[in-house]
Amino acid sequence: MENTEKFTNNKQIINFLTEQFPLCFTTANHPAKPLKIGIFQDLAVRLEDEQRVSKTQLRGALRQYTLSWRYLHCIKESEKRVDLDGGEGDSVSAEHAEHALKTLKESKEKVFAKQKKNQKEAAPVRAAKQVNVPKRVEKKVFKKEPSPDLSNYKEATHSELTLKQTVKVLLGKSPVSAVVVEISKDDVQVQLASGMMVKVKAKHLIV
Repeated sequence: MENTEKFTNNKQIINFLTEQFPLCFTTANHPAKPLKIGIFQDLAVRLEDEQRVSKTQLRGALRQYTLSWRYLHCIKESEKRVDLDGGEGDSVSAEHAEHALKTLKESKEKVFAKQKKNQKEAAPVRAAKQVNVPKRVEKKVFKKEPSPDLSNYKEATHSELTLKQTVKVLLGKSPVSAVVVEISKDDVQVQLASGMMVKVKAKHLIV
């Protein structure tokens, strides 16, 4: 049984035209072709018995198709126009090419202006949402580390230091074990348990 359910929008009609006349109308995935002048009259004759679309709907769908950016891009001077069966006819005139370029430019400017306006209107709303949404702040609790017990140690002096003597080096918060490897006039070089050599003042050593 033939489907006689009427089309309800331009998209359905355009899809129908691409199926019925694939050499004339193209889908969004393919470049458009300039249509023959008076193509509507040809369509009206060929689709005279088609109950799913009226002439008014057909005219509206054809207008949407020819005003799409994809179609306007193909209207270039000297390009051949095609009929419903893909047959080439007259070339696109310079006047029509210029008009298509102007229409395309105006259409893009209108869309971009609308997008820009919407972005500006949306910006205060986004800002308000950011202000009104309370941020959850988690307080970090830092545990105070106990100071090391140095009561059993005393600061070293140059006079009491000897080579290969085991001492404690005050690095950071905790004293680190080390061995004296060199004693100079101003500094003392020690070797940490890790093997690292460090030069420090005698006052930074405890014995």
